[in-house]
Amino acid sequence: MADLHRLPLIDKKLVRQQPERFVSASQWGKTAIPFPTTGSTGTPLTVFHDRYSLLTNAAYSEREREAVREVLGGRDRFRVVAIDYETSTGNLSRGFLQQHTFLPVGGNRFSISLKEPMEHIIAAINRLRPEVIASYGSFVELLFRTLTSRGIQMHLPKLVLFGSDMMTDAGRRLIETQFGVVVLSRYNAVEAFKIGFSCRERTGYHLHDDLTHVRVVDKNGNTVAAGEPGEVVISNLVNRGTVLLNYRLGDLASTTDEPCPCGRHLPLLAGLEGRVEDIIRLRDGTYVHPRLVCGILESRSQVVQYQLIQHKTDIFELRLATVDDEAFEKVAGGIVADLRQLLGQAVAIDAVHHEQLEPLGRARKLRPVLSLVGPQPLP
Repeated sequence: MADLHRLPLIDKKLVRQQPERFVSASQWGKTAIPFPTTGSTGTPLTVFHDRYSLLTNAAYSEREREAVREVLGGRDRFRVVAIDYETSTGNLSRGFLQQHTFLPVGGNRFSISLKEPMEHIIAAINRLRPEVIASYGSFVELLFRTLTSRGIQMHLPKLVLFGSDMMTDAGRRLIETQFGVVVLSRYNAVEAFKIGFSCRERTGYHLHDDLTHVRVVDKNGNTVAAGEPGEVVISNLVNRGTVLLNYRLGDLASTTDEPCPCGRHLPLLAGLEGRVEDIIRLRDGTYVHPRLVCGILESRSQVVQYQLIQHKTDIFELRLATVDDEAFEKVAGGIVADLRQLLGQAVAIDAVHHEQLEPLGRARKLRPVLSLVGPQPLP
């Protein structure tokens, strides 16, 4: 591990522009499975994971499941309702495992599409009565705020588990204090499926350091001391598809030397700067999670970057950076049509071509979905 700092730092832009440089020429790389994503930056990226690494990641799930079992009183079997979109990284990975393992995962896992209206999602939770609800942090917060504002009764799980994006501190307090539901989170990315997980003590993220080595560096790429903030740099130690060592993930965090009261001895990542995503609210009061927008854009290989901005309830601007002007003319119409299917035929969507997209205002990262509509009370 100590030798990793001798390697140059690499970033997402380089991997996206020259992906062939990072895909292994071995048989593992040639048969690796592609996982496309736009993540939290609006920049499409495909990362290949070899089949053995997918199985290895599944085996290490026991670490994370133990933290769940601690909340559930040591139970080995429990029912999980996962609220996600169909082509998410997690669903693609689970699809592979269900086909290639003797004991397929997910026997007690039930999936609900993010496309479903909130009322249908709540009804399904009441019918399935899960011990665990798993989803994006922003969506879980919206779900429980909807229960509060509308006075809706819903079966309460013992645990909420979120990942991919964050929830606000106020949202966590609402769920834990008003509803009495424990909230845990996991830190992952398409570049490394298992980075860290929180336990009930919530002192930080326990790092899977033997799967994904994590460093926190300053602006010059030097490792910072414990407690000092910096950029998260990861090295995926098991993937022989897209080989990523010393990869700048783009998140800000700090490490800590303080032991966790839970007794685990894995390294701890603290102070992770959250990636809270904007949820689109439409005129009829329904909500659209930004990952559904990502699902439409990430399959378009001609799109280099994108950002969908909601200026008013039914007025949107689609900023697209494509490989050239011809590509923009070719794909813009189809993307707008698909977005209208998602957002409603009455919305106005103005597609604008850009050479390159930069974050608006003082934002550090480009947000793929940005709502400029002020907060409104939930109906």
